[in-house]
Amino acid sequence: MSGEKPMNVCVLVGSLRKASFNRMLANALISLAPPSMTFDVVEIGGLPFYNEDLDTAAPPAQWTAFRERIKAADAILFVTPEYNRSVPAVLKNALDVGSRPYGRSVWDRKPGAIVSGSPGAIGGFGANHHLRQSLVFLNVPTLQQPEAYLGHVDKLFDAQGKIAGESTGKFLAGFMQAFAKWAETNRS
Repeated sequence: MSGEKPMNVCVLVGSLRKASFNRMLANALISLAPPSMTFDVVEIGGLPFYNEDLDTAAPPAQWTAFRERIKAADAILFVTPEYNRSVPAVLKNALDVGSRPYGRSVWDRKPGAIVSGSPGAIGGFGANHHLRQSLVFLNVPTLQQPEAYLGHVDKLFDAQGKIAGESTGKFLAGFMQAFAKWAETNRS
């Protein structure tokens, strides 16, 4: 990677559950990333729902803090489950909060990557692609290959929350290498 300063990556996890498989997945991805990246897991569960009436000269403090963290990031990693063939409401709300006020989106031109995980066989395919639709509109250049849909995510971790299978670990490490290269090439 070029430059001496590590790339600052914000991580958004679309699950709020304490023992979330997607949070374990995010932690595994962070541990497998190249040293050229540093990570800031941004909690999104406390963001008030976006309401334009509140987006005044003094918006909710949580919105301001969130927007500042995303704006300071060099890239964004989204790790999400699938709810009803889409993304969880908490993740969609984070996208909305960061995209407003109109014309001042903090997402604009931030390179991104998506990993979806589900106990089901198709690995959150619907959520992954639904999120991609929003990211196109938000002008987030998103890693195309490799795609990462992890089915049966509930069976991928050992008792300590670490990736149990060598092939899964190898795939995820390769994904993070590709993301690092993508983000470095596309960051503004």
